[in-house]
Amino acid sequence: MINTLMKHVEDTALRKERFKFEIGDQVDVHLKIMEGGKERIQIYSGTVVARRGGGTREMFTVRRIVQGEGVERIFPLNSPRIATIEVKRSGKVRRAKLYYLRKRVGKSTKLRERRGRAAGSGEGAAPTATT
Repeated sequence: MINTLMKHVEDTALRKERFKFEIGDQVDVHLKIMEGGKERIQIYSGTVVARRGGGTREMFTVRRIVQGEGVERIFPLNSPRIATIEVKRSGKVRRAKLYYLRKRVGKSTKLRERRGRAAGSGEGAAPTATT
């Protein structure tokens, strides 16, 4: 009984459009920022290190390097403050969490690019029609 009620409430809070990105992808998270009475978009760029949770509680962690220091930020996936998430580059990884990147510095933080998938598209490359 309670689970069905919780599921109904959570389903109303979910986003209509789903963002398609994976662990290891280089992303730009476009955030809506309120300053006074005005709203602007601020971009947070970095590598997706982790995803966790499900439904309305789903979160993802983005890591970037700012002035030589690693900075991680956790975003709720269904937040109305997130305008869009743009995939810049797809990373080839074999782990679900990339916490090992915290110990690395410089070029060793780079991930290999995943081939066969266009950046920004959530699916594989579209098949070509043969005539």
